[in-house]
Amino acid sequence: MSQTPDSAVHPVRTDAVRAHIAEHRSAFLDDLAEWLRIPSVSAQPERAGDVRRSADWLAAKLTSTGFTTVEVWETDGAPAVFAEWPSGAPDAPTVLVYGHHDVQPAAREDGWHTEPFEPVVADGRMYGRGAADDKGQVLFHTLGVRAHLAATGLSAPAVNLKLLVEGEEESGSPHFRALVEQRAGRLAADLVIVSDTGMWSETTPTVCTGMRGVADCEIDLHGPDQDIHSGSFGGAVPNPATVAGRIVAALHDDTERVAIPGFYDGVTELTEAERALIAELPFDEAAWLATAKSHGTLGEAGHSTLERVWARPTAEVNGIGGGYQGPGGKTIVPASAHLKLSFRLVAGQDPAHIEQAVREWLAGLVPAGIRYDIVFGAPTRPCLTPLGHPALGAVAGAMSRAFDGAKVRYTREGGSGPAADLQDVLGAPVLFLGISVPSDGWHAPNEKIELDLLMKGVETTAYLWSDLPAALRADAPGAQATVPSAPDAQAAVPSAPDTPGA
Repeated sequence: MSQTPDSAVHPVRTDAVRAHIAEHRSAFLDDLAEWLRIPSVSAQPERAGDVRRSADWLAAKLTSTGFTTVEVWETDGAPAVFAEWPSGAPDAPTVLVYGHHDVQPAAREDGWHTEPFEPVVADGRMYGRGAADDKGQVLFHTLGVRAHLAATGLSAPAVNLKLLVEGEEESGSPHFRALVEQRAGRLAADLVIVSDTGMWSETTPTVCTGMRGVADCEIDLHGPDQDIHSGSFGGAVPNPATVAGRIVAALHDDTERVAIPGFYDGVTELTEAERALIAELPFDEAAWLATAKSHGTLGEAGHSTLERVWARPTAEVNGIGGGYQGPGGKTIVPASAHLKLSFRLVAGQDPAHIEQAVREWLAGLVPAGIRYDIVFGAPTRPCLTPLGHPALGAVAGAMSRAFDGAKVRYTREGGSGPAADLQDVLGAPVLFLGISVPSDGWHAPNEKIELDLLMKGVETTAYLWSDLPAALRADAPGAQATVPSAPDAQAAVPSAPDTPGA
């Protein structure tokens, strides 16, 4: 039986944590390389066996780490891995860590300098598909919990520790919410930590506090039953390509605000204090544009570039087509046209409400004589961690300690992920802990992980599991705070380019 796990009773010595990590670093990196050799590409049906092999590999590793319960959970798609390690303390909080073991497709001819599924270590980095997204950031929890135990003398973590590692995140997590709903009792937790995100840079440790949601749709417009002569019939029958253009033109008003009625219902607005903090940041817009491969900024009036990509909802045209696209002219009224639209959502927005608003808006734009179909994909809800949440202070504090007292700042991500499903179904706050940096090249050729930063992730978790119980007790009604909130809790830094998530 573990003793009462509390950092005040069992202080976590930095030298002990770092000594354990240094002793086991080489074996840990060997394990990571072995896992990266499994091409667990969920998007490719021919790799289904490899995705399963990846799940089995992780399950075996978690068992050898010490988790008392380890299970491979089946879904209608790829398998997920669940693990649990109860604390010995009856009042210990329960933490669920989320990550994924599937990876993006990769081939040498895509521009890789080495074989993508044969990891290579060079210049303090490990190159290989999944090194950062997300196998490296899942695996650091195994060494982190062992370092936590070694430094405290405990026989079980200071928290009831659970892991859920899915196998379809890179394919849009099509079966994830159903899995969470089915297994909600087993997954119950006081908070969720997502290790599928990153930091601003190698020298600026940051904690992400939110991700936008997304809803997307495809619209097919049908006019005449076939392409017809524009001289004989043009100007007298509706043209689906013209209607597609008018739909696109109607998406925004002249201030670049989304013009769909009801679109902004429920949006959680930035406070003036938050906006002022963002405005003070040393944001290099020219460098950001270079990263974006773009030549100018444009967006909702009254908001800065960072506000637009962090905290404002958007509507984007992802694709538009119809009619003749070949060389020369072909004077027709085309039979059909097509649109692909997506909507990034922020805290307070409901994807179901957005879908209904878009449907009603579209119905008012399409003229008689045009038939249309609109199909929405599975939505992803937005999620946001309150800056004052005590667990956020504990995460930032543990990271600061790992980075030798460096100031930890906060970011958001403009992209989207399945974290909100955990928040919605389990009713638990979601926090993010990741150490990847933009240069790691998520989804790109030559993906890598900075090995020293990876060890900082290990170290952060070794401190965090000891700090969380006191932090959460301080938030209980009537409790007196015993753990300070994170340094400069209202500070923020520019978000890294949209690497994580969809």
